[in-house]
Amino acid sequence: MSLNFILPDLGEGLTEAEIVSWLVAVGDTIAIDQPVVEVESAKSIVELPSPYGGVVVALNGSVGQIVHAGQVLLTVTDAADTAPPTSQPAPTPTSMPATVPPAKVGGAASGAVLIGYGTSENTRPVRRPATARFGLRPGLTTALTTPIVAPVAVVAPPAPTPVTAPISSASPAGRSPVVSPLVRRLARENGLDATRLIGSGSNALVLRRDVESVIRERAAATGPVSTVEPTPIVEPGVVVEPAPLVEHAPLVEHAPLVEPVETRSASTHDIRIPITGLRKVVSERMTTSRREIPEATVWLDVDATELFAARDRLFESTGERFSVTALIARFTVAGLRRFPLLNSSVDTASQEILQRGAINLGLAAQTPRGLMVPVVHDAQAMTTRELRDAIAGIVAQAADGAFPPSRLTGGTFTLNNFGALGVDGSAAIINHPEAAILGIGRMIERPWVVNHALAVRTVVELSLVFDHRVCDGGTAAGFLTYVARCIESPVSMLADL
Repeated sequence: MSLNFILPDLGEGLTEAEIVSWLVAVGDTIAIDQPVVEVESAKSIVELPSPYGGVVVALNGSVGQIVHAGQVLLTVTDAADTAPPTSQPAPTPTSMPATVPPAKVGGAASGAVLIGYGTSENTRPVRRPATARFGLRPGLTTALTTPIVAPVAVVAPPAPTPVTAPISSASPAGRSPVVSPLVRRLARENGLDATRLIGSGSNALVLRRDVESVIRERAAATGPVSTVEPTPIVEPGVVVEPAPLVEHAPLVEHAPLVEPVETRSASTHDIRIPITGLRKVVSERMTTSRREIPEATVWLDVDATELFAARDRLFESTGERFSVTALIARFTVAGLRRFPLLNSSVDTASQEILQRGAINLGLAAQTPRGLMVPVVHDAQAMTTRELRDAIAGIVAQAADGAFPPSRLTGGTFTLNNFGALGVDGSAAIINHPEAAILGIGRMIERPWVVNHALAVRTVVELSLVFDHRVCDGGTAAGFLTYVARCIESPVSMLADL
């Protein structure tokens, strides 16, 4: 009996997705809950597990194709059925077996949560946490500043010869781990299967340099490959320890390492870059924000020297590291509790200001997929340690931008650390439909007057962009000066705890 696995409802109103890669092939025998396809929606990249086990007889879609909810992705047949599958017309996008019960193999039911399929127990292997996959130590963070990557233009070589590369010994299943969709795409466009290469990254992770190494070896053996040099990619999980004073420049303790890439002279040809997927969603939201919100900006230079001293004392007393980002996030949450109007949105239909009860703190992050704002929900109920851990988890996921849709929705206020990009200030665009966004510039040593004498201090510029329909300048200035006072004297926040 043939069973059709349809594209499930991805939630959040998402009705379509792009096939990034197939994880199985026709003729493979798969188990229940085995990941079979990787798809990218406007929100995130996810692996979809099959609710059925058996032999794959059809893959209904090619890499790069847009598929819609309800469309058949994959067809399997019972492994006991030895008869070859008969040729049948391709199923319609809405076809689904009407009498197929939840799949069972050997009495085990699917444990994957997919719309339209029942679940009873989880048989999927335990996946490693993000900190293990990317080699991060608990309590440390990386910068949320991976450059936005432009599409890679590649001219395919004539009839490339398949490359047989040794399989990584670190992969018991015969496949190496590949996190970055861009690495997979670079490999695919050059006739390679990235999962068959030996990865040089943490936990045998296949990095861009591994793919380029094989491409260079093939070019040396068969002649030069005609390609347009791709834009540099930040490899997930590759971090460097900063020098002792470097952390006074960015706001975070680590920064991603960009591998040097040989570049050619700039092309004189025009390039058209489609605005699709996540970039399209971000573009529409920014346009709506500029069109609807009458925004105003206030800013303030702040002496952050005591903030670093407080962070060091926390480490000495607890043995745990607290990032500067986590501490400022804590001050931000406290400020929103004192000035709750900034934790609001405007309902244009009813002409009402909706003041939110929960503080869902968004953190602006640039990822390989583009600008994203993952959200820490119910931040007002968290301790400083819990908030730190939640932010660390977001930082780890930002390395490849693989956030689940639930992590990208429901924000009520955004914190934007553009200082890690090396700039002092910015008039940021409010993340619609929120009412405000707090920006943090780079932290550098500057001359500063202390007790009527000139001294060298670590200074940061804070900027607050707010919706003038929601509040006036007094409220905005009150919030900004409160956060500044907490940074200048962290002990002053004790009164609000």
